[in-house]
Amino acid sequence: MSKDPKWKSSGGKMSDEQAAAYWKGNVTIIGSLLAVWFVVSFVTSYLLAGPFNNIPLGNVPLSFWMAQQGGIFVYVILIFTYAKLMDNLDKKFDVHE
Repeated sequence: MSKDPKWKSSGGKMSDEQAAAYWKGNVTIIGSLLAVWFVVSFVTSYLLAGPFNNIPLGNVPLSFWMAQQGGIFVYVILIFTYAKLMDNLDKKFDVHE
């Protein structure tokens, strides 16, 4: 194993300010995506189940569909969104592959 990995463009030499800014960006991305996850899984499936039960989507109520199918689609989209946002953040701080 090499002491200077090729995947670290900056050579691992990031100032404390840059490291703090990178971590803040990382936590912001994670927090935002977790908020979306919470809204999709909990709010639409449980808290809004009553009003959404009156809205049919195919042969099932919208709240059931969001809990069973819609959430899965959103989770997959969140995974790709996270990968893209982190790739952009890595490029910004020159720690990309």
